[in-house]
This record gives sequence, structure tokens and C-alpha cells, in this order.
Amino acid sequence: MTISIRPATPADLPLIAQLIRDLADYEQLAHEVRFDEAVMGEKLFGARPYAEVVIGELDGAAQGFALFFHNFSTFEGKPGIYLEDLFVRPDARGSGLGKALLSHLAMLAVERDCARLEWSVLDWNEPAIGFYKKLGARLMDEWTVMRVDGDALQQLGAAARVSAV
Repeated sequence: MTISIRPATPADLPLIAQLIRDLADYEQLAHEVRFDEAVMGEKLFGARPYAEVVIGELDGAAQGFALFFHNFSTFEGKPGIYLEDLFVRPDARGSGLGKALLSHLAMLAVERDCARLEWSVLDWNEPAIGFYKKLGARLMDEWTVMRVDGDALQQLGAAARVSAV
């Protein structure tokens, strides 16, 4: 079995969209998938890409992906890579593809002089947590993820416009 990791191209957009839907099904979050494929394509492959995607293949067949982007550590004074999503199709799990995808991102982080590679994992996903720990990842349980989205995001943004006047 041959494992390969390659950068995604615009032609991969339907594949990326399907892998995201497959991930959402696995995470029991399919009801939260709302992307417009054309808009996502512009955000990934347009004039100002906001994220990158690599495709993981087994014997030339796409079986997984990783979507990531750069963040920045003020304490380190260096960029980092944030892994937004990693997914390997169930039939391909145990093949080494997940480790290859993470290893590829770690290689990019080193090449790009990044301070870290980080991501979030659902707390109920014990198989993934165990897998990540075996690779040397550590839980950052002293941190709590915060999010503002939807109406709250609109309201918070509107408050800036009011206070800037």
C-alpha cells in the first residue's frame, strides 16, 4: 500500500466538500454543515487563500484530508499551524494515513519556522485522543475554547461600528 500526501487543487473542491460532509457525519454534526461550495472554493483557492488543504491518498485513491491555516503565537513571536479538520475515511483507518497527514503538517510547520502545530478534538472522541497522544500530542485542558458566531457575531461587529463613530 502506497501512502501519498499532496496539496489540494481547485479540481479537488468536490472531493473536499464530500470529505467535510463525511467528517460531519462521523462527528454527528451534519446538521451544522452550511458551506456554499463555490464560496469555499474562493476562500481556499482564490486571490487571498484563508486556508490550505492536503489530500491523503492510498494507492492513488483519496481517503482523507487535512485543512489548516496559520495562526500566530505572541509569546513565541512566531506563526503556528492550526489544524481545523483531519479526516480519514473509516475503511482507511489503521493504514497509517492519519499519521502521515499529521507528519506532513509537522514537516510544514518545521519548514515554515512555526512554533507549534495545534488542533481541537471532541472530548468524546476517545479513539482520536488516544491516537494523538501516541504521536506525542498533549491535552491543553487548562484552556477553554470560546466562540462568537451567528447573531452574536453580527451584534458584536455592529457594536464596533457604533463605537467608532
